[in-house]
Amino acid sequence: MITTVTLNPAEDKTFTAARLILGQVNRIDSVKNIAGGKGINVTKVLRQYGYPVRALGFLGGYTGKFIEDYVKSIGAECLFTYVDGETRVNINILSQDGYVTELLEPGPDIREKELDAFFEDFNKGIADSDLVILSGSAPEHVPAAVYYDLILQAKNKGKKVILDSSGIYLKESINACPYMVKPNIRELEVLSGRRIKRMEDAIGAALQIGGRGINHVMVSMGAKGLLYINDREIMYAKAPEVKAVNTVGCGDSVVAAFAVAEKQGMGNEELLKFCVGVSAANATTLESAVIPMDKTEELIEQVKIIRY
Repeated sequence: MITTVTLNPAEDKTFTAARLILGQVNRIDSVKNIAGGKGINVTKVLRQYGYPVRALGFLGGYTGKFIEDYVKSIGAECLFTYVDGETRVNINILSQDGYVTELLEPGPDIREKELDAFFEDFNKGIADSDLVILSGSAPEHVPAAVYYDLILQAKNKGKKVILDSSGIYLKESINACPYMVKPNIRELEVLSGRRIKRMEDAIGAALQIGGRGINHVMVSMGAKGLLYINDREIMYAKAPEVKAVNTVGCGDSVVAAFAVAEKQGMGNEELLKFCVGVSAANATTLESAVIPMDKTEELIEQVKIIRY
């Protein structure tokens, strides 16, 4: 069993349009409503690869019910903590000029009793899991150290924890030393206190983070690929070129792919190629975290590995 945690899930409304012009009326060509949030996206990918998943997080109102119904429909277990507020709605606008515009709501206010209830659900939800994946931001009034506490709670029960967050939530939790962390370049700069201009700078910063006791550091470099570091190897995977339709969920696809690779016992080079291939394939589809398997296999073969 794999447990995913999405503290701030959302209904993603994806619009397509010829272009988006600020300050004017914009006509939308199509709209698609999708259950989203980083951990929900991870859950979607893991279910496509056939792994049992239990999804946790905060849900509220009609939007929350929409998300839970979807998660159940793909065969994942649900142990969501319901709150009085309404789960947020995010808007992604994909324009034909290649720009992606995202409008992200903050999410509901979480009361202390609701946070306490979530920690109880978390304790139950990880009992039979060997992997725990913590993804994304958190709603209002959730302490910045929430992931720090969750990581320690899971590690004390012998679980491997994957962390994919940002901002204060990442900064406050990194010293709990998850099994894997996936910062982007900007986040790596903040964590390491270094300015990153070249690959050598990124490697040095990633080594610094890994030196705290983190087994795997995967640095997201967008369309350029991934930098991967553990205590024995340094590798860069150059991503194949694809015609990107929607890049939302590419990072979440990396996280899910890492979990699949971990479950399958892949070697590190195979793991890295798999993560980049799945992420690149995600970018070729309109709906986030829907992976075209044939395309994935083709892209994995095109990933180039450079060792340092």
